[in-house]
Amino acid sequence: MPHEQIHLQKVLGDFMQWCMKFPLKDYSIILGIALTAFLAIPTTGVHAADSHSFKVSDTQFEAPSAWEKIKPSSSMRKAQFAVARDGISDKGEIIFYYFGPGGAGGTKANVQRWYRQFKESDNQLGATSEKMEVDGTAVTLVKATGTFLSGSPLGPKTAKPNYSLLGAIVESPKGHIFIKFTGPRDLVKDAEKEFKGMVEKAKILR
Repeated sequence: MPHEQIHLQKVLGDFMQWCMKFPLKDYSIILGIALTAFLAIPTTGVHAADSHSFKVSDTQFEAPSAWEKIKPSSSMRKAQFAVARDGISDKGEIIFYYFGPGGAGGTKANVQRWYRQFKESDNQLGATSEKMEVDGTAVTLVKATGTFLSGSPLGPKTAKPNYSLLGAIVESPKGHIFIKFTGPRDLVKDAEKEFKGMVEKAKILR
């Protein structure tokens, strides 16, 4: 439970105990006044935990609070999340990469690099690619499904059948940001709307 909700529950509990010290005829009046005042309090702080707010280079993102924010496992990863769904044993992984201006090549080269992380050839992945614009910036979205070869670029690989990759390349002014979401096909499909919503709401800090 978010810290803000726990704090509010404690405050309300203490207040209810205080109200009970008064005679019953006064209790309802005091409680009514207090609840009216409470409902008038701005709820910005309460809803702050509804998302993970973070910045990669010059771009601000808001990720769903249901995603588990974890410490990036390497310096190349600027942000990292785990995504879970009931009934699916494996978790999905969402990684944000940023290499600086011109780093890691262009959009097309990286899309092909992502496709090569599958055992199957491109034409067997049901791969799709689409262009969109977010806050005046070009974004490429890609999707593919097959046997994903999980592991570091130069290390041993573990074959993961029926895995999907959902990727976004944000062509930010200070250099491309690469966002890669991999996981079981059904999990990625279920979280696709969340992923796209996060990308669409990104803000370029000019």
